Amino acid sequence: MKLIFPNSQRINRGNYRIEQLIDACRANDITDVIMVQEHRGVPDGLVVCHLPYGPTAFFNLSNVVMRHDIPDVGTMSEAYPHLIFKDFSSKLGNRVKDILKYLFPVPREDSRRVMTFANDSDYISFRHHVYKYEERELLLKEVGPRFEMKVYKIVQGTVDKLDTADTEWVHRPYMNTSRKRKFLSEQE
Repeated sequence: MKLIFPNSQRINRGNYRIEQLIDACRANDITDVIMVQEHRGVPDGLVVCHLPYGPTAFFNLSNVVMRHDIPDVGTMSEAYPHLIFKDFSSKLGNRVKDILKYLFPVPREDSRRVMTFANDSDYISFRHHVYKYEERELLLKEVGPRFEMKVYKIVQGTVDKLDTADTEWVHRPYMNTSRKRKFLSEQE
């Protein structure tokens, strides 16, 4: 995850409670906390919490391909990436886009790194590329990882105060028309 978020620091949770971690992050002026949940070594959940007051977004991860599973991946620049967001046109889509966008610092003009968040039927495809020009031709190279994200909950508070925080949005999959609706893009 340090390669995706260039200005981040990895911390192993160990035996610390979430409240202790969030208090330590607030004391050290950390702006965001990203927690990755995994099952048998494969990431399956992502929690993004903006500090000091929220919001907190919960995502399911699927179809995860780690960086070391991509053939001929080579080295990767650690420059701040340019971001591409596709089809986040509804009010909720703009909210999710803002939550993801503010995790990254502003890149330089000469950065050759691109991260794409493309929405398709409320599944956000994450792709990570570097590019270069060769003889007036643009060459893209995937540097990984890649995965699909699906937002299932947005809470207005932080992750340590979930019991008292207001729920801004939650996905209800068992409603009769839920599978027909697209929440992140405008309805047609």
